[in-house]
Amino acid sequence: MNDADVEKLQKNRKLCRQFLELSPKIRYVGLMNNFGRTISGQLRKGVIPLFSPDEARDENFLEATRNQLRKKFEKAIGKTRFTITENEKVKIVTIPITRGFFYITLEKDAENQEILKIVESIKMHGDPGMSN
Repeated sequence: MNDADVEKLQKNRKLCRQFLELSPKIRYVGLMNNFGRTISGQLRKGVIPLFSPDEARDENFLEATRNQLRKKFEKAIGKTRFTITENEKVKIVTIPITRGFFYITLEKDAENQEILKIVESIKMHGDPGMSN
């Protein structure tokens, strides 16, 4: 790994940590490439992951695939700003960026207004122009 790659990795980790601090309801913030590979991620201290590593890999691939499929409809309905999936145990938000997406999990009781504030903050500050 060269110096530029190390610097980019550190920048992406810092970004995930900053976004994790937007709300105590955020469990995890991950930066994914278009194939669902984790570029950087940060789990809130004390949070127990709900997915095993294999399940997380499959989930990220699924979300990447969904993001790519949505692009086929952009001409008709416009670009996707974000998606929210509400499960019994957790809420999942994906936010497409230039080359990938942010994958955020939140506590199940996170309010929609708070989620919208988180999304807006990430959209304003969160596109590192990934090259991975």
